[in-house]
Amino acid sequence: MTSVKVLDTNHLAELEENSAAGKLLRARLQLQTDPLATTIITVEEHLRGWLALLNRSNDPDWQIRVYARLQRQVDLFAHWMVLPFDQEAAALLRYFQKQRLKIGTMDLKIACIAIAHDATLLTRNTVDFAQVPGLRFENWLD
Repeated sequence: MTSVKVLDTNHLAELEENSAAGKLLRARLQLQTDPLATTIITVEEHLRGWLALLNRSNDPDWQIRVYARLQRQVDLFAHWMVLPFDQEAAALLRYFQKQRLKIGTMDLKIACIAIAHDATLLTRNTVDFAQVPGLRFENWLD
């Protein structure tokens, strides 16, 4: 059975930083035959981080470096399938919010997108995601 593998924000960050865990993850992903994706929520989280960093200083030399990293981030997302937050994911979000799960809204949105696309979420945050009924997840970093 083919299942899209959806990289959570923490998995994508390790890839981007090319950390030791990121290098192992990259090797494992290269062997992967299932489609790979991330979510629009992960895109939002990454872009918010870069934009917040840019707002910390007006030093043009410093901003050159930050903008260069932001550009690499945009280029990275351009090569990834980005799953949307759509009507099905929104309906799941409303349902789970009524269940009062102890999980942050952004993580819950990511979970809802993964469920809506019948995907497996790759995440290090297994404690929180274990609370979401019907979510398939794996940690490929540890």
